[in-house]
Amino acid sequence: MGPVSYVIAILGCADGGAACQQVAIAPARYESAAACEAASGDVLAGSTDFDFPTIVAKCRSAKSPAAVERKPTPRGLAVKQG
Repeated sequence: MGPVSYVIAILGCADGGAACQQVAIAPARYESAAACEAASGDVLAGSTDFDFPTIVAKCRSAKSPAAVERKPTPRGLAVKQG
């Protein structure tokens, strides 16, 4: 097994976090889960162009199928909760 890197997935949620869909992947890669988590707040703060009531950031292995590259689909100003 080779080195693992992490990415920050941006998720748009319709109902406070239960029904979320991935809307973007931050371009940076991190060498550890801790480094990824440390950067997630800043990435989340800059992710305000999605039309969802809740936006969350999750660190995922870059090899994870859920961390595939997607282009952001901005739809307006999002409101971050929690």
